[in-house]
Amino acid sequence: MAVSFYDVKNKASVEVADDKLRKTKYERTTKSGSVQVRYALRGTLADGRKVTKFVSKETWDQHSVPME
Repeated sequence: MAVSFYDVKNKASVEVADDKLRKTKYERTTKSGSVQVRYALRGTLADGRKVTKFVSKETWDQHSVPME
């Protein structure tokens, strides 16, 4: 299942296959002390550039790709 990303350099939507995808989780502590978690899918384009797409936890859990 390919995932659609927006390529900022070429200003176009691109599809990245599952074998070029990785899951990642960004965690940060807010000023109030709580932890904010953002889920993302990262893909590698044909020319080696990385693209990132922030997704919901449900979408993140559906993909069975390795984690970064």
